[in-house]
Amino acid sequence: MAEDRIITQGTLTAEQAQEVQRAFMLKVFGWMATGLLLTGITGMVTIATPAVLEFVLSNQLVYFGLIIAQLGLVVWLSARIDNMTAMTATMVFVGYSALTGLTLSVIFLAYTLASLASTFFVTAGTFGAMYVYGTVTKRGLTSMGSFMTMGLIGVVIASVVNMFLNNSTIYWITTYVGILIFVGLTAYDAQKIKEMSVLATQGEEIEQKGAIMGALRLYLDFINLFLLLLRVMGKRR
Repeated sequence: MAEDRIITQGTLTAEQAQEVQRAFMLKVFGWMATGLLLTGITGMVTIATPAVLEFVLSNQLVYFGLIIAQLGLVVWLSARIDNMTAMTATMVFVGYSALTGLTLSVIFLAYTLASLASTFFVTAGTFGAMYVYGTVTKRGLTSMGSFMTMGLIGVVIASVVNMFLNNSTIYWITTYVGILIFVGLTAYDAQKIKEMSVLATQGEEIEQKGAIMGALRLYLDFINLFLLLLRVMGKRR
């Protein structure tokens, strides 16, 4: 029973607490990796399946409808996870990852395979370095995270405005600033997930939901960092 796994944190030795923390973070990282893998597979299958690709590209309403559905799933999961079962939260995350693969298939088509691969490895290296930094640093990153979040809001607003202005200077400013923001957010989220490991002592349901929320945060950091780096490094077909 899940209740049998509830542990009073004060009863753990230092070594046991570290082991609980390590296991929780590995679980979060595993779910994030699963989401990325599912996104990549869905994107490649979409490209290789003319009927599905035609559906995605059939008209702008369909494509933007998929994007709105993505945003809806993220908002729903973030706002309602406390009222969901762990299974529901997991399935929403899996569904979001697959849906992202559908929308990213259009971007995969626009760039060469070599530039997609090189950008992925650069993203993975940068992400990995900042993740490690976030988990080992003794410095509190809360103030940096708040600053980065405010900066992200500014970048989103500027990007929306630039959809109408189509200004290349704004485009490149938001690109490079966005890269810096998601590099910082990766370290911040890694530290927050480390702190969230206490959820692993609260039973299987709470632990799984915490792992899914942590995985979603890291997944969003990785995907957005990849897309921004692709603007800089990607070579179009």
